[in-house]
Amino acid sequence: METTNLSNHFLIAMPAMTDPNFARTLTFICEHNADGAIGIVVNRPIDMSLAGLFERVGIPLDDEQAGARFAGLPVYFGGPVQTDRGFVLHRPAGHWQSSLDVGESIALTSSRDILQAMGSTGEPAEVLVSLGYAGWTAGQLEWELSQNAWLTVEADLGIIFSVPPEERLPAAMQLLGVDFANLSEVAGHA
Repeated sequence: METTNLSNHFLIAMPAMTDPNFARTLTFICEHNADGAIGIVVNRPIDMSLAGLFERVGIPLDDEQAGARFAGLPVYFGGPVQTDRGFVLHRPAGHWQSSLDVGESIALTSSRDILQAMGSTGEPAEVLVSLGYAGWTAGQLEWELSQNAWLTVEADLGIIFSVPPEERLPAAMQLLGVDFANLSEVAGHA
């Protein structure tokens, strides 16, 4: 089976998705290769703000601009894998202790140094912080795609960083020219 690299793409859960972790989700794929895939759900905020997360991990929001920029932002459910661990999807990519570069301008970082920089300097400027991530083993995502569980489209990073969470799924659907409300729960194969 030929493998398509879906890094830097959105996965749009089809209406028939029954897995409660992914029903009505928009997932940004950070890495996809022969070993599997890693992504972050970008439209499911949880009941925690970044101010609460920073307090919980003992990192002060020292910089006045950082506090104003980040304190009220929500933390997201990034997926069902390692939900006790934080991940920062951000641009610009920068240089951090533990980062996965997704493209020229965006990265996924899981090291504490990025949170410390956010608290003291307010950088990187655009962030989405999640607890957990979405992961697929080798061939699993390809199988799910063959079962019509997902639609895919090249990611528009503006949707992640500039669109309110509840509008991100419909905005991604618009990239395909489709209204989410018009999708059928039944799919066929040609």
